[in-house]
Amino acid sequence: MKLKVGLIQQKNTGNIADNIERLKAGICSCAKDGAELIVLQELHNGLYFCQTEDTTLFDLAETIPGPSTEIFGALAKELGVVIVLSLFEKRAPGLYHNTAVVLERDGSISGKYRKMHIPDDPAYYEKFYFTPGDLGFEPIDTSVGRLGVLVCWDQWYPEAARLMAMRGAEMLIYPTAIGWESSDPSDEKDRQLGAWVISQRAHAVANGIPVISVNRTGHEPDPSGQTNGIQFWGNSFVAGPQGELLVSFPNLDEKIQVVEIDKTRSENVRRWWPFFRDRRIDAFGGLTERFLK
Repeated sequence: MKLKVGLIQQKNTGNIADNIERLKAGICSCAKDGAELIVLQELHNGLYFCQTEDTTLFDLAETIPGPSTEIFGALAKELGVVIVLSLFEKRAPGLYHNTAVVLERDGSISGKYRKMHIPDDPAYYEKFYFTPGDLGFEPIDTSVGRLGVLVCWDQWYPEAARLMAMRGAEMLIYPTAIGWESSDPSDEKDRQLGAWVISQRAHAVANGIPVISVNRTGHEPDPSGQTNGIQFWGNSFVAGPQGELLVSFPNLDEKIQVVEIDKTRSENVRRWWPFFRDRRIDAFGGLTERFLK
């Protein structure tokens, strides 16, 4: 079975209405090119606001269902496509999440995933804004297949990918917002980007399923002036079940593209490389511990 997937790598500004209109245009372009599944980048409606700790920025959050699920849900229904959103969720007063939402072809919500791993690094102060997810690593069933939706920092954790695959995810999807601090030397930037790509391609190989990673691009300044801001490194890509790159986007440019995934290939790859068969689950108990001496 072949599935056409649309990826939208976008530069965002502080103009949320304009960002959304450009996303809608990109979704329409992907649908016109035959995409059945369209994936957007992390926190796609606005700037990546986590560069500073500012309580007024909680006003950017919205409920789910809410304005964004209504806007993009109407478009999903009009075009007959499945869309993966990434939103700043207001769950209750003082309780917020970084949440991915999957919209079905009829505009309804198929399911959501709350980001489980929350970073706290210079320019990525996400622990200030986001409560760790409590929905677990559960795939979301849709008309285009069972989607293992995770978010950004989850990319570095093979356990998250494995649990999604063990629960029957047919592909892993990572809306992302990651980039370089501009003062880093070029060789360090290369190492960071290379590690990011390698880790996700490894998830594809270890689990025998495709990986779809959609990152933002463009420079976003640090409002506090404490850093030089983030140059998001783009490089959105799709890897097949042996880690092969099916498409890789540029670092600094916006790009919209539809790529075809052969879903039947995963079954063949798992027959050739039976990693699930050979897992020594009787010896893996230590994985539930923080550290082992």
